[in-house]
Amino acid sequence: MSAYDWIQESLQTIQRANWYRSTQTIHGIPGAVVVLDGKEVINFASNDYLGLAGDERLISAAVNAVKEFGTGSTGSRLLSGQRSLHRELERAIASLKQTQDAIVFSSGYLANIGAITALVGKRDLILSDQYNHSSLKNGAILSGASITEYPHCNAEVLKNQLIELRKNYRRCLIITDSVFSMDGDLCPLHTLLDLAEEFSCMLLVDEAHGTGVLGSSGAGCVEHFGCTGRELIQMGTLSKALGSLGGYITGSATLIDFLRNRAPSWIYTTALSPADTASANAAIEIVRSEPQRILRLWHNVEYLKELIQKHLPELKILPSSSPILCFQLESATDALKVGKHLKESGIFAPAIRPPTVPTSRIRITLMATHENVHIEKLVEVLSNLTTT
Repeated sequence: MSAYDWIQESLQTIQRANWYRSTQTIHGIPGAVVVLDGKEVINFASNDYLGLAGDERLISAAVNAVKEFGTGSTGSRLLSGQRSLHRELERAIASLKQTQDAIVFSSGYLANIGAITALVGKRDLILSDQYNHSSLKNGAILSGASITEYPHCNAEVLKNQLIELRKNYRRCLIITDSVFSMDGDLCPLHTLLDLAEEFSCMLLVDEAHGTGVLGSSGAGCVEHFGCTGRELIQMGTLSKALGSLGGYITGSATLIDFLRNRAPSWIYTTALSPADTASANAAIEIVRSEPQRILRLWHNVEYLKELIQKHLPELKILPSSSPILCFQLESATDALKVGKHLKESGIFAPAIRPPTVPTSRIRITLMATHENVHIEKLVEVLSNLTTT
């Protein structure tokens, strides 16, 4: 018997549970309408909230950066990888977020892992929302700190945990998504900040799905809740509303200087490529100069909610304050069937199943570049589905 036989057995178990995953190839430039398996479909599966991933200005910025700096950064930032583009981007992020400084990582996952493992260790405590993203959870595990989860967005339980546990540890870090990507709801940021101050805790907020989407200037959930200027650690990605690739941490100058010296996933990783860095910088400039993009995104969110309330009141939509709308289904099998029907009807909104989420669902994400007819088509297809 081979030492690797268990892998095939494990795959078979995954398939029996309808948890098996495979890729779907999109062809051409990303947008509100894409080509999938040779067929045009309306794209409600993308995190490209502002429709910038296919914007000619981002493409031009990336091309020009490649011509000037080459295709790769060639090394870590502390060795041969530093380019002027990186600091330009970090200053732009800090300006958007109204913080003192920022540090850019090669992905959002690396940003969370690097920050968490640098900030806490074996003598410390992490309190984590149970619905947090995998990168937050794995960063907590890698840190070696003691981890306690609190029920989703339940600040009362969190406070009781702090009362009971905080005194036993050197440092404490509370970690949470700002926008929960598989539900669409927001964390109770004001309360979390108050608890962090009361119990002398650090607070790290993952703004991956908030950056470019929430707040009057697109700065994220922190701006949306009027918490700009309060002491916390903000993480985000460049790969969603900003249409590029990479991640960042922003906060005080002292925090950022510390992370440059202690975050392993920044110190020991090749720097973000020139193309990705330049396109992200171009995206931030567009976010700041074209607020109508965010307004259009929120028009689309409200229009879809209005149509669902009018035509599909029976649809079990999870509470959402973001461009992410999810409706639950009884099982993974049901979710796969609905996702297949949507795709055959020209709608790309795939099934999301355990273990990614506790209950199976279809996840719909809105973009600023969706037109009213796209949203109307989605509601029409869903209406046909509920009557069959």
